[in-house]
Amino acid sequence: MNNKTKNILFYICSTLLVISAVLFYIEKVYTPYLYAIAGAGVAVVLLASPYNGENIRLKRLNIQQSIAAILLPLSSYFMFKGSNEWYVLLLVSAVLILYTSFVRDYELKKERENGENNKPSE
Repeated sequence: MNNKTKNILFYICSTLLVISAVLFYIEKVYTPYLYAIAGAGVAVVLLASPYNGENIRLKRLNIQQSIAAILLPLSSYFMFKGSNEWYVLLLVSAVLILYTSFVRDYELKKERENGENNKPSE
């Protein structure tokens, strides 16, 4: 799966995740199914984006992103169960995804700049 496809799938599933979380208060019949599908889609995209470099901080961020990806389907389980713990898991997952997205972009940019500065000049 290329990056463009991953980005499109991530945006669609994230939007569906937010919509289904809001719709949970209005219509509780089909909302858990929509939430489960969207959460699984986001989890697949996040878990299919590994980091294979040597930067320890990026490896740590990838682990945090994987934890957030695992929490989304787990939160849908609690939504099906009817308990309110799914709110907490969704919140923790959203905070982790938000944090890792900003810091990961910053670290990748810094890594690219360091790689360009270390190249021998011709």
